[in-house]
Parts: sequence; C-alpha cells; structure tokens
Amino acid sequence: MKRSKVLLVLLSIAVLVLPSLSLTAQDMTEVRISWWGSQNRHDRTIATIELYEELNPDIDIVYEFQGWRDHWTKLSTQAAGGELPDIMQHDYARIEEWVANGLLMPLDGYIESGAIDTMNISDSSLAGGMVDGQMYGINLGNNSEVFTLDTDAFAAAGIELPPLDWTWTQFEDIANAIQETLDIHGIGVLTSDQLWKSYYMGCCDQWAYAADGMSLGYEDDQPLVDYYNMLLRLQESGGMQSYEDSVARGDQGVEAQLIVTQEAAMAYHWSNQIVAVWTASGEDRNFVMYPIPRPEGGQSQNYIKPSMFFSVTSQAEQPDEAAAFIDWFVNSVEANEILAAERGVPISSVVRDALLPNLGAAQAEMFNYLGIIEMDNSPIRPADPAAHADVINNVFVPEFVEPVMYGMISPEEAASYLREEANRILGAQ
Repeated sequence: MKRSKVLLVLLSIAVLVLPSLSLTAQDMTEVRISWWGSQNRHDRTIATIELYEELNPDIDIVYEFQGWRDHWTKLSTQAAGGELPDIMQHDYARIEEWVANGLLMPLDGYIESGAIDTMNISDSSLAGGMVDGQMYGINLGNNSEVFTLDTDAFAAAGIELPPLDWTWTQFEDIANAIQETLDIHGIGVLTSDQLWKSYYMGCCDQWAYAADGMSLGYEDDQPLVDYYNMLLRLQESGGMQSYEDSVARGDQGVEAQLIVTQEAAMAYHWSNQIVAVWTASGEDRNFVMYPIPRPEGGQSQNYIKPSMFFSVTSQAEQPDEAAAFIDWFVNSVEANEILAAERGVPISSVVRDALLPNLGAAQAEMFNYLGIIEMDNSPIRPADPAAHADVINNVFVPEFVEPVMYGMISPEEAASYLREEANRILGAQ
C-alpha cells in the first residue's frame, strides 16, 4: 500500500516535470549580442536579457561584453571572419563606416511592419541612426547640450528665469546682472569647441565642417568673431569666469565646478552630467535645465545626440529575433526599469512617463529637458572628420582660443588664421 502511494507520487512528479524537460531539450533559437560599457551597464544588461529569456523560453541570448577599445578590436576581427553577432552596440561616429563596408542591415522593413515599434518615438530621436536615407541603428538613449541654471541664485538676484528660446543677448544681460547683484560669475568659461560648432548651426544652419570633412563648413567668420567678442566682454565684466582662472584651476572634477561651489549661477555641460552635478552640489540645491541660447533670429542650437545604438549586423543568423529583442529593449517598461536610463534618456515617451514617478530630482529634470529638446531642435550634426582632434588640439585651442582670451590677438585675426590652418589640415587627411 505504501509502495503504491510512492509510485503514484513519482508518477505525478513525472507528469509535472516532463513538459519542462521537453522544453529545455528542444532546439532553442540562439541570438548573439555584444556591447561595451562599465560593470554597471554589464550587470543591468545581463539582468534585462535574463528577463527576456524568462518571457521567451524558446530564445537563448548568448552575450559578450568588454570595454570600448576591446569591443571594436574584437568585432572588427569577427567581421573579417564572417562571425559578427546578430546584435552589436554601435556608435554614432562609426556607424557610417560600418554601413559603407556592408556590415550592417537596414532596419526599415522591421519598422514599417511594426516589428520594431516607433509609434511612441520622435523622429529626432531616430534620426541619428539614419545613413543614406535608411535606418541602421536604433538609438538607446538621448543626450543634448544644456545650460543648467541655479534657480535659488536667480531668486536671490531678483532675476526672472528666461524663456526657453532665450538669445545670447539675453544670456549676456543675465550673466552680467548676476555678477553685479551677487558678486559671483554668471557662468564658467564658454570656450568649448562644441559651442563653436553649435553656434554656426544656430545662426546660419551650417556645421563647422564641410560634408566631406575636407574643409570648414562655413564661409563667413563673422559669427565666430561675434561670439568671441561677447566672451571677451563677459570676461572683462566678470559675468563669465576668466580663461586664465579656468586654466589655473585645471580639471578638478565635477566637485570643483563653479555652479557646485556656488561661484556661478549657471553651467554648460551635457544633459547626462546633471546627476553628477546635482549630487556634488547637494540635495538641497535647486536647478533647472535650459537649451543653449540662440543667436537673434536664429534657430535652436541644440540637437539630440544618440548615446549609442543597437544594430543588426549583415552577418546575423537570426535577424528577425534580433529585431524583436531590440524592439522590446527600447519599448518595454519592465526592461527599462532594470536599465534605469544608464545608456541615456529612453527614446520611448511611454517608457519615460512610466519611469518618471520613481526618479530622483536630477533624473526627472533630465527627462523633462530631453522632452523639451525633442520638440525644438536643429538637425543632428555629421560625425566629426578624422582630423578633428588635430584641428582642435593644434589650431583651435592654442592658436585661436588662448591668444584671443589672453588679449594677445583680436578675434578677427585669429579667425582668419584658424580658417587657413584648419583647411590645410582637413584637406591633407
């Protein structure tokens, strides 16, 4: 009798277990994926993959990850051997090269069919993944330049916050008013080459470099001259930190930024840096993020920069399953609760709205800011040419910025020299 009961129990267990044994024994679809990043990104991405596999038990995702440099070395080797993964994390500066070499698959068919759902994603958030009119990368997070304003400093100075479409003239007036009222700088030094490039987009719908990267992309030096004359005025008045003081301080990290130490009421940086700035400043501080000021009568200087992409390689063995995973990765609220915007602000408005209630003040402000930029921006910039670093390190900074800001040469003279030398370097690459 006891033996019969034991056999009956064993039979019942077998009935329950056999289906699962059958499931694990069957041939599963293997999808390979590779990315670069920090340990935090690795941990979050692996946890997300495990959730996807739990939801899709017939899918086995085989992943590999490494640092930035090793990622490109490894995948270049795999490309040569025809062994690229189905999905690879990609970068804006390199995607055109990989498309030109026939290593990526266009995703337009998946978008048109709805397999990759873009209904809740703005065109500006997708534009960075377009090459020659086709989509080769799905953006994994948005980023943009920003002016962060200390609202407590503005209130103490009795200055109203400006409109979102504020101009450089309004900015200059505000920076000077803050200095006169509070005896602190309006902002830190503003000699970044990124602002040089963005200024031309805002004033003249032009980029710093020509489309082929073989010369400067603008003919008129006057906007650059006007911008640096404004910086010289601000440096003289104290509305902006002096270049000399900036150099003397060096790069001391986010903790030493003037807005953090309350030596300035505004700061310029990228939007994803607001968390570090706010953390260093203290939870009791109050900041708001603003678009870059624009020239009088000009368009937005802000563009949406993709932090990185997921692309399907042309050597993918499972492109359909790869597209399905990418769709889930960017559109699933559950997935993005795990990812926690580590790759940038999620591109899906539904995901952003779902995450907002659980965000800290800094993250919430970043999400709100990118939503504003999505509604008013300029086109995404072309990737910088190969000689960009040479132009910046050997001409722009030492032969333009430094002599101008130290009063050794006029912006007009320096702009002429910059044009001559930059075109020489760009033309020789």
